[in-house]
Parts: sequence; C-alpha cells; structure tokens
Amino acid sequence: MTSALNLDPGSAALDEETARAEIYGLLSTLFYQAPEPALLAQLRVAVTEAPAPGAYLEASWREVVARTRDMSDQAIADEFTALFGGVGKPEIYLFGSHYLSGFLNEKPLVRLRDDLASLGLGRDEAMRETEDHMAYLCEVMRYLIAGDDVAVANLTQQSAFFAAHLQPWVSALCDALANHPRAVFYRSLAEFTAAYVGVEAQGFDLLS
Repeated sequence: MTSALNLDPGSAALDEETARAEIYGLLSTLFYQAPEPALLAQLRVAVTEAPAPGAYLEASWREVVARTRDMSDQAIADEFTALFGGVGKPEIYLFGSHYLSGFLNEKPLVRLRDDLASLGLGRDEAMRETEDHMAYLCEVMRYLIAGDDVAVANLTQQSAFFAAHLQPWVSALCDALANHPRAVFYRSLAEFTAAYVGVEAQGFDLLS
C-alpha cells in the first residue's frame, strides 16, 4: 500500500489529480491495516484548513486529524483490530461483496476480477485480502489516476471502475462505521470517506 502521502487534501500546491491520488492512497493505507506510528505522526501535524474557506471536505478532514491528536497510536491500533480484525466474523466488513450480495466471494468479486483483468491488473499474492477489500479498491483508483499508462490511467476508466465497484456500497460501509459504538477514529474516517466519495461521484457525473 502507498506510504508517501501529502496529508492536505485541499492543498493548493498539488494539482487536482495528484491530490485525488493522494487521498485514495491514504484511504487505502488506513483501511488496510492499523496505521503505522509514522503515518499517525504525519496526520497529527497535517493542515486542517483548506485554501478556500468552507471547502466541502474541510470539516470532515479536521475531525480525522483531531481524532489522531486525541488518541494514542495504540488506541487507534486497538480500534482497528476490534472493528476489522480478530478471529471469525469481524464487527465491520471491508469487502464490497458483503454489502452488494450479503456474502463474501460472490458474483461482485467475479465481476471485479474480470474488470481488473481487462485493465491488466491483478492481485498481489502478498496481499492477504481479496480484491474487493476497500483498501485494494482505493489503491486501484489511485493507480487509475496516477499511473503512467494513459490507456488505463484516464478519467473514463476511473469513472467506470468507481461506478461499478466503489460507489454502490461504500456509503453502507461508512454508515456501519458511523453507527458502531466502538468506532472513534474510524467513525471520523468514515465521515471523511463518505464526503470524499460524494465529491468523486459529483465529479464523474459532470463527465457523463
């Protein structure tokens, strides 16, 4: 997962596409595993004011940063394990198939694998999760934005992949986290994620 992050989603120093890739990279990292101390240290000193007052993501981003400042590294790691880890059924599923079909490893995962293959992409064998994991999908979006192969990394492919494999279920994941009594840091992250996915959806709608 990506690790070199500029933790200011509203930074005027970044062009829009680079900023989008950075946010997807950050979401991928935070949903894949308990955040590393170095990443949390970056978050704690991240800029929380957007260049333009009242920017749509500013309030939810400020909450993410505030939670990292309020909580210890261990508390955030423990929350990740409590919500997504452990033995057996997790408290919160991070897999698209669960939200789209009610089961893991179902038809949505098959369709996703077909679409990934058409893009020339596949699962890294080192990754322990299936391709419909939230972290994997965010990493794919990051690649479709920032990749060098313009035949794959372009707005048309981004829009199609987002509409098919993220937009239909991410709001359900965010709602589950927002309503879970043990979610603190990840409740804030869910609110930011929901806001960001909304911005992405509006942007892609303008292309159609």
